Amino acid sequence: MAEEYGLADLSFDFELLRRLPDLLRGNEWSGSVALRGREVIGFLPPGQEFLGLAIDLGTTKIAGYLVDLVTGQLLAAKGVLNPQIRYGEDVMSRISYAMKEGATRLQEAIVGALNDLAQALCGECGLEAEQILEAVVVGNTAMHHLFLGLPVAQLGLAPYIPAVSEALEIKARDVGLSIAPGGYLHLLPNIAGFVGADHVAVLLATGIHEAEQATLGLDIGTNTEITLAVGGRLLSCSCASGPAFEGAHIKDGMRAAGGAIERLRIVDSQVEYQTIGDLPPVGLCGSGVLDAVAELLRLGIVDEKGAMRDHPRVRRIDRDKEFVLVEEGESGLDREIVITRRDIGEIQLAKGAIRAGINVLLSEAGLTDSDLEEVIIAGAFGNYIGIESGVAIGMLPPLPLERFKQVGNAAGMGAKIALISKEMRAQAAQIARRVEYIELTNYPSFAEEFTRSMRLGPAR
Repeated sequence: MAEEYGLADLSFDFELLRRLPDLLRGNEWSGSVALRGREVIGFLPPGQEFLGLAIDLGTTKIAGYLVDLVTGQLLAAKGVLNPQIRYGEDVMSRISYAMKEGATRLQEAIVGALNDLAQALCGECGLEAEQILEAVVVGNTAMHHLFLGLPVAQLGLAPYIPAVSEALEIKARDVGLSIAPGGYLHLLPNIAGFVGADHVAVLLATGIHEAEQATLGLDIGTNTEITLAVGGRLLSCSCASGPAFEGAHIKDGMRAAGGAIERLRIVDSQVEYQTIGDLPPVGLCGSGVLDAVAELLRLGIVDEKGAMRDHPRVRRIDRDKEFVLVEEGESGLDREIVITRRDIGEIQLAKGAIRAGINVLLSEAGLTDSDLEEVIIAGAFGNYIGIESGVAIGMLPPLPLERFKQVGNAAGMGAKIALISKEMRAQAAQIARRVEYIELTNYPSFAEEFTRSMRLGPAR
């Protein structure tokens, strides 16, 4: 607290010092001073709250949380699309773009989005972005590096070594964030080239690192991170699951928005579904696609290799087959909504990568599916998938449903925890140091596991 120090004991952020005379005079020499250690980093007029900003910087989506730093209260939350997606849907395509002299454009795109997000969150509460004194950002290693303007070429080449693994604390303005003049930016540590600070945040928020029984944690997204906690060990890997669960590369796929089919089942050849907002269906989001594949498999319309068999709702278009889920007159479009054989192949690739990663970790620990006491599923997509469908197609271990726990955006939760607690930041650093990372591309049996895991149906 300020009263613990004399004025001579304090240092002033230089940018704040330049503004301080006008701020003091304009507020009749009254206000609140924000200290970080012995550094004065902010000055606010009387009555204004000290704010913090937690960011989960995802490959596809960005989640922002505005927090009162004094009370820890969440004031506002908002999600937006990552504007970098126009330069590539996955991290490898963005790394490639950055290596072709696009790094500055990628960095400016994300900083602009974060500044807009901070303004929007503050605007919802009648507050100002200059009241934000501290920001915590988590993301996968590639997003972390692109945001900071760090080199990423080494992330695209074996052995995929990060430029920085340790936690960082820098002035927010050094990367272009427009918050308080002396505000700081904290980034949790990375684990490896494709397991980043966002997964550290997941482990911190869920307590997987403290699990006494065999526990599997998955953060499902365009890049899926997996950790197995067993016997005091933390074994982690990363799977390139791709954007299919976000609705990308699916003929009638879409993101989770109004009119997206999010739940689906087939009864007596009739398709029953639920859409977001109870609107007329206009496409399928990831959970709807997963349900559709599981139902087609259950009814024998699709076999374990993904081939589509004849059925009154199956039709051939060019060289592809498709199953009509919603008739033209029932949809919110001027045509039918379908799922194609090619769509099923995209899900096979995504689920195959995830299941192969799980198998490698279990093999490394000498365990089988049945040894798992709990499976924690994080991520926006992971929060909404039907566990039964995930088990039915073989993406998730065939366990009793009560062993599964869906926790939503745990990376965002971890970022919020780290925002308001120095102790939790220290714990995050300890977690990162404990993790034993397994690079799947170098694992002897991974190719075989991946090929086998593309088969649809419960693991055998």
